[in-house]
Amino acid sequence: MEVIISRTYDDLSKLAARMIAEQVKHKPNSVLGLATGSTPIGTYGELIRMHKHEGLDFSKVVTFNLDEYVGLPPTHPQSYRYFMDEYLFNHVNIPKTNIHVPYGHAESILDFCQWYEAQIVGYGGIDIQLLGIGGDGHIAFNEPGSSLGSRTRLKTLTRQTIEDNARFFDKPEQVPCFAITMGVGTILEARKIIMLANGPKKADIVAEAIEGPISAQVTASALQLHRDVVVLVDDDAGAKLKRADYYKWVYEQKTKLLPGLIGRGT
Repeated sequence: MEVIISRTYDDLSKLAARMIAEQVKHKPNSVLGLATGSTPIGTYGELIRMHKHEGLDFSKVVTFNLDEYVGLPPTHPQSYRYFMDEYLFNHVNIPKTNIHVPYGHAESILDFCQWYEAQIVGYGGIDIQLLGIGGDGHIAFNEPGSSLGSRTRLKTLTRQTIEDNARFFDKPEQVPCFAITMGVGTILEARKIIMLANGPKKADIVAEAIEGPISAQVTASALQLHRDVVVLVDDDAGAKLKRADYYKWVYEQKTKLLPGLIGRGT
């Protein structure tokens, strides 16, 4: 696991976007795993800028989103499909047929989840998976207690997650109680994973996920098992990391001596 502590949220967003852009340039038909939430907005904004001003081409890219609320249509302002359209898809040239977001109105959730898994496999697996981290350490909607081998499935959200997300809805009772989510096992099969975190509220859980024990109670901790994970945090989110000085030293040495290897392991 490589941990990069950036000075600001803008810095970490640009670095994440650069890693994704390098992947797309190297492999134009890359399969990208995408996340929603406030944290990746800066990364998506930088990718849009690269597309419009630097010619970054998404015309062969395939995407799979991590999750979606059950019961919200894709046109609902708080659906994750709507979010992705607003912050990325409507501004770059990813073909609509290449976009995959879990469908919360599927007639059979079980059948849909199995189909979604098969689609990921059919496209050759995910090349880069972008993640955020929840206040309780969840990745996607893999709430505390989720199996570290779990697959795409229906998940009941915790009270904390519902309360955290209530600010996006007019009333707290409007927040769905269920979601379709990629499983931890599905996420760990991505060839590379980039996890983002910013702000002081994430400092404790970031430290627990990166430097604490691997536990189903903090599903982000399972990333410690992956062979190629880059964690990008700002100074605030990295404030509780015990080995912060080492992480910064590694980044400084790579920047000076091996700049081409930034984000490619410690």
